[in-house]
Amino acid sequence: MSIFKQILLLSKKIAASLLKDESPKVLEDSELFNEQDKDYILKNLTDDKLIKERLDLINQIDEEEGWQNIKSRIDSPVRKWFVWRYAAAAIVVGILATTYFFKDSLFSTTLTNDTTPVITNSIEPGTDKATLTIGDGSQITLEDGKGLQLQNAVSNGKEIVYEAVNNSKKNIIYNTLTIPRGGQFQITLSDGTKVWLNSESQLKYPVSFIEGENRVVELVYGEAYFDVSPSTEHKGARFKVFNKSQEVEVLGTEFNIKAYEDEDEIYTTLAEGKVSVSNDDSKLGLVPGQQSIFNLKDKNITVNTVDVLSVTSWRKGLFSFKGMTLNKIMRVISRWYDVEIEFTDTELENVKFNGVLSKNDKIEEILDAIKNTNFITAYEIKNKKITIK
Repeated sequence: MSIFKQILLLSKKIAASLLKDESPKVLEDSELFNEQDKDYILKNLTDDKLIKERLDLINQIDEEEGWQNIKSRIDSPVRKWFVWRYAAAAIVVGILATTYFFKDSLFSTTLTNDTTPVITNSIEPGTDKATLTIGDGSQITLEDGKGLQLQNAVSNGKEIVYEAVNNSKKNIIYNTLTIPRGGQFQITLSDGTKVWLNSESQLKYPVSFIEGENRVVELVYGEAYFDVSPSTEHKGARFKVFNKSQEVEVLGTEFNIKAYEDEDEIYTTLAEGKVSVSNDDSKLGLVPGQQSIFNLKDKNITVNTVDVLSVTSWRKGLFSFKGMTLNKIMRVISRWYDVEIEFTDTELENVKFNGVLSKNDKIEEILDAIKNTNFITAYEIKNKKITIK
């Protein structure tokens, strides 16, 4: 039996035991994996075709023969560690893949009447939509399937693209793009910078930048991923993003800013290049893989090393929850599905969850995925309100 089939079988055996024993804490032991392992696991969790192939492969495995084969390979301490390392990876792949693809779950879960979800209506996932406010204050609705042509901008309903035009200081015109709850949108600024905007976000920007001068935009609130056009292509002009009392300055790079109005912290995560983050009291630089956290109450800035793929997965159509509390997870869910969420037991809000889920799933599928890991016992959907039990 190939090592991959053995890993799959270990995944099925060990993950089944973990789910039964309600012991998902093993997922938090990230020291078992190097970065290459983590990238491999994430790919296997987010590639629909790969996951489906593996689920089909599992069904073809002779479990009794395969399990005996595995046992015969772990006689020595060296082999025990080697196999356990893959077993640990199998735990992560098995549990998270089960969370993500619960419809094709490797294990059957029997629901009692007490835990059967109460659903009075179906809630669909968010879509591409935004409101564009132009210079004279007029508002234009942008949505998938609805095109728009302005003097120096065009939209296909999923993205709006601006063309560079000659501009002077006396004639700076600003547009504002507002993304509602349950929406997302992309924009290409006149300098070629690309911006992905998440649900409940707003970006203010000039229709065209002044050649040779700093390119400045404002993330009024919400979350945005920036792929900045290099300063070398704009006579050295730096790119700056203001939001609340924070400033991010770059030459040309990719980074994510999360600054929601209902949160007391601003998160700036660097994917590529180099940026500086500053406020009235301090200024510091970030390198790829680092995230600054600016506390709006005490004005302090701290820096941590994070998994950039997990932080920025939202723009790839995924929810990646890594050690997040259900309270924070449900904030993300509520914005994307435009719903209100309530916990009947406040202790549930602090329970941590690991999983990769699709933003295209219906909300019942998301909630069932969490429920099948035994973190919650039941939920109720009524109109635009979800109650977690």
